[in-house]
Amino acid sequence: MGVEALIRWRHPVMGLISPAKFIPIAEKTGLILPIGEWVLRTACQQNKKWQEQGLPKIRMGVNLSLRQFHNNDLLNLVESVLKETKLAPQYLELEITETIAMKEKSYIINTLNAFRQIGVSIAIDDFGTEYSSLSYLKHLPVDRLKVAMQFIRGIGIDHKDEALAKGIIVLAKSIGMNVIAEGVETKEQLEFLKNHNCDEIQGYYFFKPLAEAEMTKLLITYNK
Repeated sequence: MGVEALIRWRHPVMGLISPAKFIPIAEKTGLILPIGEWVLRTACQQNKKWQEQGLPKIRMGVNLSLRQFHNNDLLNLVESVLKETKLAPQYLELEITETIAMKEKSYIINTLNAFRQIGVSIAIDDFGTEYSSLSYLKHLPVDRLKVAMQFIRGIGIDHKDEALAKGIIVLAKSIGMNVIAEGVETKEQLEFLKNHNCDEIQGYYFFKPLAEAEMTKLLITYNK
């Protein structure tokens, strides 16, 4: 159905560095803007390249930070990158966190509406980890909710996590949103989510994060 673009820092001495370590620094220094633009462009280029190779046309999810949302040029940037890479907008999905969705509400809603008007889909990432207003959620122009990994890990272990996961699925689908469960790793988790009508799953149950060459081989295999 789709993939999500992930960033890692391959340091010559320290090896592979998690984004949890360098993204907060990039946010504080403002480097997240050029990094975010590079990720967006690279992701769109890669998805278009796969399509030109005759591989399945899939969604490419790209995360946006709050600092990027404060950039008044964000919409123009996305439109420019889509035009430059010749990727049709329906194959790009922008992911925002629940925290971003609940900040500066009118500005966020207007920005998300502008993205949807050009054909780009929107997902809320890690849903359920922050305080959110359910009355506000119904006004958000969002295509998908992504159930936070912490609830999925509790399936088969904690009935409260199961109840929350099930509740988020019912809530999202009742207001017309699709649901993706993040961090699915086991057959038991998969069966629970299927039984409760979750639309899509993402996680190690399928594959761990893959580099471009490995992902290309995988898509070729699925295309046979």
